[in-house]
Amino acid sequence: TLRRLAISPADLPVAELEGGDEGVDGDGQQKGIVGQGTHRVVKDMRNERILVGIRDGVSGRFELRPRSLSHVSVLDAGFVLGDGVWEGIRVHQGVCLFLADHIERLFEGAKGIAMNLALTKEELARHIYRTLDANAMTDNVHIRLMATRGLKPTPYQNPQCIIGDPTIVVLAEHKKADPETKTRGISLGTCPILRGPANVQDPMWNSHSKLNCIAACIHANFMHVDEAIMLDPHGFVATCNSTNLFMVRRGEVWAPTTKYQLHGITRYN
Repeated sequence: TLRRLAISPADLPVAELEGGDEGVDGDGQQKGIVGQGTHRVVKDMRNERILVGIRDGVSGRFELRPRSLSHVSVLDAGFVLGDGVWEGIRVHQGVCLFLADHIERLFEGAKGIAMNLALTKEELARHIYRTLDANAMTDNVHIRLMATRGLKPTPYQNPQCIIGDPTIVVLAEHKKADPETKTRGISLGTCPILRGPANVQDPMWNSHSKLNCIAACIHANFMHVDEAIMLDPHGFVATCNSTNLFMVRRGEVWAPTTKYQLHGITRYN
């Protein structure tokens, strides 16, 4: 079982970033809202100065870099092809919620696309918590954990054409949900973009190739709604473009079959 570990980031190389905290209030937040729908969060100026954890697949080193200096190559497979998998993880009281489940799903997705992450689950957990500790993050935090196939010598599709191991990025940000979302609610609209079967592009992979969902999101924007309801190939409700869909009926919580959507971890917990 992966548990919360008290890890000091002191042994990690950290690039220095000059500058003060002008324009930031006592808790580092600034008035304003970022995003829409279920992704509406309170703007937080501390995110401008976060440290991002990056495991370089060529050197094998894990480093903490200031946000403004956190880059990957234009020849990275994630940039060139959208070739990779990712997880979104919430942090509460210094603990990553359902971390073992998220890491397990990341490894399963990587195996599904024949990508060896070249580290253990325990090592990945330590990288995540080192990043959190380096940023002194404990609550109202969201982590985007990303793994791409790594550096390519030239833009080319074949996954065997690669240099080194996968690129791994731990991007942790201060993201406090907009409290008005609970009272205002969100609006939904059914779109014509479908969630396809596994033999087209497996919807159970949390892949970097998000164009299917982005196309649905574009329709949501056209409809002036927060989220698009996506149907499966048979015309039944599958999911929303960026969230799982639930409904309460006759005093019970109902959810669509998982056949045409990502297997949500919150859904199972």
